[in-house]
Amino acid sequence: MTTSTSRRRTSTAVPALLWVPACLALALVVLPIVGLVTRTDLADFPALVTSPSALAALELSLRTAAASTVLCLVLGGPLAVVLARAHVPGIRLLRAVVLLPLVLPPVVGGLALLYLLGRNGFAGQFFDFLFGWRIPFTTAAVVIAQTFVAMPFLVVALEGALRTAGERYETVAATLGARPWTVFRRVTVPLLLPALGSGLVLSFARALGEFGATITFAGSLEGVTRTLPLEVYTLGETDVDGAVALSLLLVIVAVVVIAVARPRAVEGRL
Repeated sequence: MTTSTSRRRTSTAVPALLWVPACLALALVVLPIVGLVTRTDLADFPALVTSPSALAALELSLRTAAASTVLCLVLGGPLAVVLARAHVPGIRLLRAVVLLPLVLPPVVGGLALLYLLGRNGFAGQFFDFLFGWRIPFTTAAVVIAQTFVAMPFLVVALEGALRTAGERYETVAATLGARPWTVFRRVTVPLLLPALGSGLVLSFARALGEFGATITFAGSLEGVTRTLPLEVYTLGETDVDGAVALSLLLVIVAVVVIAVARPRAVEGRL
């Protein structure tokens, strides 16, 4: 047993050369957070993060991030299956378009949404005329903006899982007479479960921290569209201590979300 253990340790040993850039990368991520902690007045921290505006912004952030995560699942899940399994012309171009929010500046995405769903947008004007809906600068606009920037994270996670798993199980099920919906429900969905957790965590975290598209498309109305990142931005101009405290609060919330959900996602357990 000692020999097998030593072999296992030897086979999984990390090359010494990788430790230097790994430590630098860790420092690049951790040290700014340390700087934020050292700048925070811990004595006033509870009062700063429990002010009515801060609590309203936190509640709105959690509520809209949860709603956008559900939308990512309902819309992005089927999209990932189509991208991974459909064999139609132009699928590569479609994939590039779907992943576009990953590389676009969020403010550009916000402008795109504004000119699509705004009062003078080619879709927004019909919504306004037919139903009286004015989406920009509402809580619904926050959810849409967050979904726009967060959904590609779920699509990438699920599509990668499906491509790694291959199509052999679904092919076998189809040859045994299973209908497409049965194959999807009994074979494809179980293949997606290990990646689903990590994809949802990434989508929620991205939605929680969304700023650029939200402020461009939804504005910054307290209690309506002012999420926690927007509250940090607003306080940064008038109350630096409050902005720093809320920034640390946002970091704490994000760490808690990832720490609670990420290990289960990695291990394949929801």
